Amino acid sequence: MKLILRIVRLLIVLSVFSFLAVGLWAYLTLEDVLEQPVRVDEPVSLDVVPGSTPARVLANLENDGRIDRAQWLRRYWQWQMPDSVLQVGEYQLEPGMSAAELLRRLDAGEVVRRSVTLVEGWNFQQVRAQLAKAERLEQSLDPQASNEQVMTTLGLEGVHPEGRFFPDTYQYTFGMSDRDILLRSYQRMEEVLADVWQKRADDLPVKTPYEALILASIIERETGVPQERGEIAGVFTRRLRIGMRLQTDPTVIYGMGDAYQGNIRRSDLRRPTAYNTYTIDGLPPTPIAMPGRGALEAAVNPKSGTSLYFVARGDGSHVFSDSLREHNRAVQQYQIRQRAESYRSSPAASGGTGESAE
Repeated sequence: MKLILRIVRLLIVLSVFSFLAVGLWAYLTLEDVLEQPVRVDEPVSLDVVPGSTPARVLANLENDGRIDRAQWLRRYWQWQMPDSVLQVGEYQLEPGMSAAELLRRLDAGEVVRRSVTLVEGWNFQQVRAQLAKAERLEQSLDPQASNEQVMTTLGLEGVHPEGRFFPDTYQYTFGMSDRDILLRSYQRMEEVLADVWQKRADDLPVKTPYEALILASIIERETGVPQERGEIAGVFTRRLRIGMRLQTDPTVIYGMGDAYQGNIRRSDLRRPTAYNTYTIDGLPPTPIAMPGRGALEAAVNPKSGTSLYFVARGDGSHVFSDSLREHNRAVQQYQIRQRAESYRSSPAASGGTGESAE
């Protein structure tokens, strides 16, 4: 009986030692697996597509020769991160990264985020061109589609695209598309325009948010000097109030379309288009570019004053005048001497064309 007990005790001791030995071996093996470097010589993208599992992702990395013993890493995920959800997206594999760091990034959902910037004053064609070249942004819109077709694809049939998208920097991740960016930008403009319109001044000549958007787009195209926007808006607001034509070159240029080659001639100023504010009264039918918040705020809260004219100095700023006589003197000073550079100011003198038009 005593012999049997001794044998049993011995077997128990051996079992314990065997269990401890196996556990130690597994611990050391797992530690070695976690510390192994991911084999990349330069940053490499790892795309986790919808439907992916940790096991599949790790197995693919092993098949590609990036890691070894993927099954151990999968078990570690099961043991240590049982509640983790693998987030779809693009992850970055970098030289010197360990398998443990890779698992941490997958667990944290540290996907690569890129950005695309839509610039104040751009027209819709420039917006489309910018999105078309954005790195790893899915191109879901047909590049040959017309602007009207693009708006229909966005669920905005009948909406003119110009000025309806807010200029800003938009972040995106793997799997997002140009359509996603446009919809976010459109919604952002709707929100900003509504907010600005609620804070408008009294007795404006613009009567709807859309008219404010049109005016803001002209202001955006007229000056790149933020502190001048209110004064530019004041000139246009006073002209609208008294029925004076806006006579602003950016609207002429927009109406010319592809015919514009960098210079406006007298014949262009006289040629009627829906956007030529030298020949039409009031505002053009649509915006001509994307205005930022500053231009929108200026359009609905113009600076008070008496000026009806302005002329560009050539450095981005303008000289403002109350009378046609003062304006013509400013034109002589700042424009005529730059005729060789085909430099123009706007609005032009009332009843006439810009001095440097050919």
